[in-house]
Amino acid sequence: MNHISIAIDGPSGAGKSTLARLLAQELRYIYVDTGAMYRAVGLHVARAGIDSRDRAGIIGQLPDIVIELRYENGVQQIYLNGENVSRAIRTEEASRYASDVSAIPEVRAFLLGMQRALAENADVIMDGRDIGTVVLPQAAIKIFLTASSEERARRRYEELLEKGEDVAYNDVLRHLIERDKNDSARAAAPLRPAEDAVILDTTGNTLEQSLDVLRAVIKEKSNHVV
Repeated sequence: MNHISIAIDGPSGAGKSTLARLLAQELRYIYVDTGAMYRAVGLHVARAGIDSRDRAGIIGQLPDIVIELRYENGVQQIYLNGENVSRAIRTEEASRYASDVSAIPEVRAFLLGMQRALAENADVIMDGRDIGTVVLPQAAIKIFLTASSEERARRRYEELLEKGEDVAYNDVLRHLIERDKNDSARAAAPLRPAEDAVILDTTGNTLEQSLDVLRAVIKEKSNHVV
């Protein structure tokens, strides 16, 4: 049986995870948040006291990492060595570690098989930074979401405040710009749109407006009515 894959890529704060999750619910597809996998690796490395730039140290930890995606009440939960870390991976430190570990080819190879296996066994909406270019280059639909740095930082800042973190907007913006630079310049699977991706800028959009645009793209490119 052939399964349908929808790849949604883009920089941090573009709304990929929220939009992909909501669309997956509507379509009854499996939602796969690949960024959460890298955050889980980063969390493990941080807890082990290894610097995020210590490539050899990070690679040495990979055999000790077991990551599972479980769907509980229709919501993706990520488990690290048996522990639900869905909330723990959403800190600024986890974000910084995720950016650094994701630049390591061995880490990407470690997670690639898991990501592709999920798409082989179900209809999926998968979001990340290299889904359409590397993970699922044959995806039926490829979308690249973006927005201005300032708007993406504002969204991230408000999200962190809601979670009770003590952060400053300017720090969030600085970290976001730094991550954009790192993700785009890395040698392993740099952040860029696939050649056949539909590029959508969500700057100024409400959540529902962005959903409407995505629904239209998916409807145009498939036989599904969203």
